[in-house]
Amino acid sequence: MTNGFVRVAAATPIVKVADVNANIAEILTIAKRLEEDGVQIVVFPELSVTGYTCGDLFHCSLLLSEASNGIAVLKEWTKSHHIHLIVGAPMQMDGGIANCAIFLHNGEQDIVIKTYLPEYNEFYERRWFIPSPDHQKAIFQSYGVNIGIEICEDLWVPAPPSSFLSMEGAEIIFNLSASDDVIGKYNYTKKLVTQQSARCICGYVYSSAGKGESSTDLVFSPKSFIAENGSLLQANDRWNPAQKFIIADIDIDALRRDRFHNTSFAECMRRNGIAQNIVISDTANEWNFDYELAGRVVSPKPFVPESDSLRDERCTEIINIQTVGLATRLSAINCSKIVIGISGGLDSTLALLVAIHTFDSMKLDRKGIIGVTMPGFGTTDRTYDNAIKLMQELGITIKEISIANAVLQHFSDIGHNKEIHDVTYENSQARERTQILMDIANAENGIVLGTGDLSELALGWATYNGDHMSMYGINVGVPKTLVRFLVDWFAVRAENSVLKQTLSDIIDTPISPELIPAKKDGTIKQKTEDLVGPYDLHDFFLYYTLRYGFSPKRIYYLAKQAFRDEFSKDIILKWLKVFFRRFFNQQFKRSCLPDGPKVGSVCLSPRGDWRMPSDASSAMWLKELDELCD
Repeated sequence: MTNGFVRVAAATPIVKVADVNANIAEILTIAKRLEEDGVQIVVFPELSVTGYTCGDLFHCSLLLSEASNGIAVLKEWTKSHHIHLIVGAPMQMDGGIANCAIFLHNGEQDIVIKTYLPEYNEFYERRWFIPSPDHQKAIFQSYGVNIGIEICEDLWVPAPPSSFLSMEGAEIIFNLSASDDVIGKYNYTKKLVTQQSARCICGYVYSSAGKGESSTDLVFSPKSFIAENGSLLQANDRWNPAQKFIIADIDIDALRRDRFHNTSFAECMRRNGIAQNIVISDTANEWNFDYELAGRVVSPKPFVPESDSLRDERCTEIINIQTVGLATRLSAINCSKIVIGISGGLDSTLALLVAIHTFDSMKLDRKGIIGVTMPGFGTTDRTYDNAIKLMQELGITIKEISIANAVLQHFSDIGHNKEIHDVTYENSQARERTQILMDIANAENGIVLGTGDLSELALGWATYNGDHMSMYGINVGVPKTLVRFLVDWFAVRAENSVLKQTLSDIIDTPISPELIPAKKDGTIKQKTEDLVGPYDLHDFFLYYTLRYGFSPKRIYYLAKQAFRDEFSKDIILKWLKVFFRRFFNQQFKRSCLPDGPKVGSVCLSPRGDWRMPSDASSAMWLKELDELCD
C-alpha cells in the first residue's frame, strides 16, 4: 500500500480461442504496461489463458497441457516483476477439470476453483468442469492487503463466496468472469458489482471476457468495473477494442475504518461463526506525499453532489429531510409560529427557505413566520437590503429591531468601552439578538428557528448562548459548502425575478457575522474566511475527520490531491492546524446543542453522532501536523 491505497487493474485482453501461446503473450504485454503504471494487482477474465468458449476442447489433453505450461511461464515471469497477476485457466484436479483462478505472485501460485457452475440455456459448465469443494475459503496477502477471489456465477447467487470472504478478512474481491451480452445485462451487472462492494464494505474488481471469444451463438463484449464500498470508481468502454484495461486506487484505510465502525458488519461475522481481527493500520503502508492517485478523483467538495444529474434529486431530498424534521417538531408541540433572525447571509436565508417550504407543506399561513432583522454596528446596506427584499418577496411577517441602543446600554452596565472591538464587543451583539428572538417567540407562542450550520459548529464559530442557541436548529446537519449549493438551487428555481436576483446576491456576498463596523466605503470589513479560513478547506477536513476518522497526515495528503490548483501545501497545513485546534477546543459548544435534523453521513449531534469530551486534548493531532512541516 501507498498512503493507504492499493492500485489495481481489470484487464480485458483480446483472446484467441484455444491458442494458449497467443493468450499468454497478450497477458504479458498488458501486465508489463500495467506495471509501468504502478499497478500492484491485476485481474484477467475467466479462462483467459485458453479462452472461455473452447467447449469440448476443454477435455483435450493438449489444451490442458498447454494451459499448464502457460501458467508456468507467467509464474516464472512474476519472479522478476512486482505486479501480481490473477488469471483464469482450466486445471486437472480431483479426477476432473476445474475452472480456476490462479493468483501468481513472486514466483508462487495459489488456486481458487469456481464454486457455482451454471447449467442453464447456453451455459452448461458442468459438462466440462467440477465445482469447488465446500470448504474452499482462501484469503491471500498482496501488498499488505487481504484479497479474495470468486469467479463469474459465484457473484450471482443468493450468498456469494465474496460475502463470506469479506467477513473472513478479504478487503478486495477480484472476479474473473465471462458474461455474454443480452439487453439490459450490462447495467444489471454493474449494479450487482457496485452493490456487492457496498454490502461487503470492500473493493471489487471485475473483469469479463470479450473480444476474440467465439460468436457462434453469443456475443461477448469486454466488461470491467472497479467499485469501492458502493461507489463505482471505473468502468471501461466495452465497445472500444483499443481499451484493454482500467486502473484505480482502492482506499484500504477507508474500508478498514468503515468495517470496525459498522458494528453490524462484526455482528454478521459473529452470527456466521466467523472470528476475525479487523485491521486498523498496517505497517506495510508506505507514505509518499507526491503519489498521484489513479482512477479516482478526490472531490474538493465532498458534501456537494458532483453530477448535475444528481442536483435536483439530492437537493430535493435534503430540503425534504429538513422540512419533515421541522414539521414534525411543530406538530408535536402544536405550534404554528416561527421566529427567525434574518441577516441577509447564507445560513438565515436557507433556514427561511426551509421554513417557507415547511409552512406551505403544512398549509400554514406564511405570516406565521416572523422574520426579524436586527441591524447593529457592522450591518451593511447590502445585507440589510437583501434581508428586507427576501422577507418581502416570500410574504412573511417582518420585524425590524435595531440592537444598537440596547448593546450600548449593556456596555455601560458592564463598563465596556465601545471603542474596543474585542470579543465582548462582538458577543454582546450576538447575545442581544438571541434575547430578542427568544422573547418574541415567547410573546408569539412560537419557537426560535436556529440558523447556524454544521461548519460553524465544527469550528465553534458561534457565540456561546448567542447564535449558538435556538429552539430548533434547522441547519445543524448542513455544512457551509452545501448551504451555498442549496441556496443557489433555490435561486435557479425561483420564478420571481426579484427573489432570484436577491438570492444570487446573497450567494455572492462575503460570509461575515458583521459584528465589526464596516469599512469607510460601507463594505464588509469582517470576513469570516479571512479570520478562520476557507470553508472549502474546513468542510473537506471535517468530512474526512468524521466520516472516516483519518489521521491529519492522511487528510493533508488528500487535500493536496483535491486542492492542487487552488491552495499551496503551506496554506493547507496552516488551516488544517486551525481546524484541529478549534475542533477540539470548541467541543463544549456542541455538547449542549438544540435539536436539529441530520441530513447526511456527517453530523455533530452530541446525542447520537459525535460524543467527545470537551476537555479532550488535540496534542497528538497537532504534533503529527508539526512533523509534516519538518
